[in-house]
Amino acid sequence: MVGYDPKDKVHLSATEHACAGAVSGALSRAIIQPLDVLKIRFQLQVEPLNKAADPKYYGMLQASRKIIGEEGIKAMWKGHIPAQILSIAYGVAQYGSFEFLTQKVWHYLPETLTTTYRPITHTICGGLSGCMGAAFVHPVDVIRTRFVAQGEPKVYKNLIHAIQSIMVKDGIQGYYRGLVPAVSLVGPQMAAQFGLYAFFSRMWDNSVKKLVPAIPSSVDHFICGSGAGFFAKLFVYPLDVVKKRLQVQGFEEARQSFGVVRKYNGIFHCFFVSLRDEGVQFMFKGLSPSLLKSSAVAGINFCVYEYCCLILVHYRKSLQPEDR
Repeated sequence: MVGYDPKDKVHLSATEHACAGAVSGALSRAIIQPLDVLKIRFQLQVEPLNKAADPKYYGMLQASRKIIGEEGIKAMWKGHIPAQILSIAYGVAQYGSFEFLTQKVWHYLPETLTTTYRPITHTICGGLSGCMGAAFVHPVDVIRTRFVAQGEPKVYKNLIHAIQSIMVKDGIQGYYRGLVPAVSLVGPQMAAQFGLYAFFSRMWDNSVKKLVPAIPSSVDHFICGSGAGFFAKLFVYPLDVVKKRLQVQGFEEARQSFGVVRKYNGIFHCFFVSLRDEGVQFMFKGLSPSLLKSSAVAGINFCVYEYCCLILVHYRKSLQPEDR
C-alpha cells in the first residue's frame, strides 16, 4: 500500500492517504513519546554521558528515574500535545506528498521505475516528501522541543503561552530555528527510510514469506518498517543533535538546572563548537533511545498506515455495487 501500485484494483484518494498518515502518526507518537523525551534531554546535555563525570543524565534508566523523581511521571510526556500536532500534520504532509509523487512517477516516467527499480524511486520520493513535511511542521517541532527541554519551574505554561512568548521574543524567525539542519536531516532520513522499507519488503516477500506464508502481514510491515527506521536514523543522527541544540537557542533560562548552556551562531558553529568541547561522542548523545524510538515509530507507522489503507480499500469496495 505504501507508494502507488498500478496493480491495485482500488486507488485511494489523496485525502484518504492523508487520513491514514494522520492516524499512523498519532498512534506511534502516543506510544514512543517517553523515548523522545529521553533522547532530547541527552542531546541537549553538554556534559559527557558518563557516570564518572557526574552529569545530570548518563543512562536511560537513570534519566527516567531522575525525570520522574524531579518532575513527576507526566514529565515523560512533556510536549505531547505539540508533538501530537506535529505527528499528525507531518503524517498528512509526508504520506500525502509521497503518494502523489509516486503516482506521478508511474504516469509520466518509465514503468520500470515503479516496478523493477521501486526502492530507488521510493528513496527519491521519500526524500522529497520528507523535506516538504519537515518544512510544513517545523514551527510545531520547535515548540515541542522547548516543552521537552524546559525544567521546573516551567517557562511556558501551555501551548498558547509558548506561541505568544516565542513571537514576542524572537518574532516569526523564532519558529524556524534549526530549519536548515531539520530539512538536511529529514530529507536523507526519509529517503533512506522509504527506500529501505521498499527494499526490505521485497526481500521479505521473496524469502521469509515464501517459507512461512502464514505470517500476518502486520508483522511483515512492522519488521520491515523497524529495520528501515533503525538504519535511516543511524545514518543521519549527528544532524539531529545539532538541530535540537539550535531549536532551544534563546531559551537558556529554562535550561539552567540541566548543566552547561551554550549559545550557537548557526549550524556550522554549533557543530564545530560541540565537536571541540565534547569530542566526537557529542554526535551520538541520546543515540540509544533515538534508535529505539525511530525503529518503533517507523515499524508502528508503516504497519498502521498499511492497515488503515487496507480498511479504506475494503470500505471503498463495500460501496461498489456487486457484479451480477
